[in-house]
Amino acid sequence: MPTKNVIAVYPGTFDPMTLGHGDVVRRAAQLFGSIIVAVAAGHHKKLLFSLEERIEMVRDIVKPYPNVTVDSFDGLMRDFVVARGAKVMVRGLRAVTDFDYEFQLAGMNRSLMPDVETVFLTPGEKYQFISSSFVREIAMLGGEVDKFVEPLVLQRLGDKLRALRKAG
Repeated sequence: MPTKNVIAVYPGTFDPMTLGHGDVVRRAAQLFGSIIVAVAAGHHKKLLFSLEERIEMVRDIVKPYPNVTVDSFDGLMRDFVVARGAKVMVRGLRAVTDFDYEFQLAGMNRSLMPDVETVFLTPGEKYQFISSSFVREIAMLGGEVDKFVEPLVLQRLGDKLRALRKAG
């Protein structure tokens, strides 16, 4: 039963959104009354998809969850979370290697937002090794990524890579 009055934010670049991300959204949607999937502009990263493309894909993937919305942010996550009245930040943990970074990030976020809790959720075991970076790299090298992403994302990856090859 979700905690009805709690707004949670699940931030990321989602370039692209993987089945692991989708599993974390599903788990969070069962726990909290409202989830905002916050798609980062991600200026500091080399991204394959534009912000608009990523938002559109994420919106399509989260459609089954009526308590999940999608928004974008640019700048400090703190400003986004506070402006929306969220009390929880959801972070996905895949492996122990994620923990060190996420633990430090949670500490920094607690310093910036003392009233906001960070909740770590792990995706199902079959998704724990999937990362957007791996999916992008495998796809760019011509490998099969259909078991790591939703069919919609697979189609978009194919379209994007064909367009890049034509342009290049």
